[in-house]
Amino acid sequence: MELWDIYDSNKQRTGRTMKRNDWCLKDGEYHLTVLGVVVRPDGKFLITQRVMTKAWAPGWWEVSGGAAQAGENSQDAVKREILEETGLDVTGCEGGYLFTYHRENPGKGDNYFVDVYRFIKDFDEKEVKPQEEETLGFQLATAQEIKAIADQGIFLHYDSIKQAFEL
Repeated sequence: MELWDIYDSNKQRTGRTMKRNDWCLKDGEYHLTVLGVVVRPDGKFLITQRVMTKAWAPGWWEVSGGAAQAGENSQDAVKREILEETGLDVTGCEGGYLFTYHRENPGKGDNYFVDVYRFIKDFDEKEVKPQEEETLGFQLATAQEIKAIADQGIFLHYDSIKQAFEL
């Protein structure tokens, strides 16, 4: 059973945990998620397409990410998520933490912080191993191509993370 730490409004751990997707958070309580943007030195970003079996936003494009597990810090969580979802290890790569945003869903039990990272990694497409249960596939895209996908309304979190695509 996966557990997530519960954070207060100052993004400090409360010492309590919740079960994954339990949505039991009170207003003013949060869980922590991470998003990891991976870009090659040539300015192409790695994006993945969500499998059609996802309950939320099936078939949409995104960058790697997910929830930090209980006891896991943000940086370890984003490196784990990128490795699990793409097969790429960004340990030691240039880049890192960019910014945090948060979402309030009053009365829904699902408030969260999102730590956004960007890593620069020189890699070949053959090195990318998409996680089959999470992704339909991937593509390398310029910032302009990502914006065009977002303009179609099928890129997750774009408005919240678009500055991560500015080099």
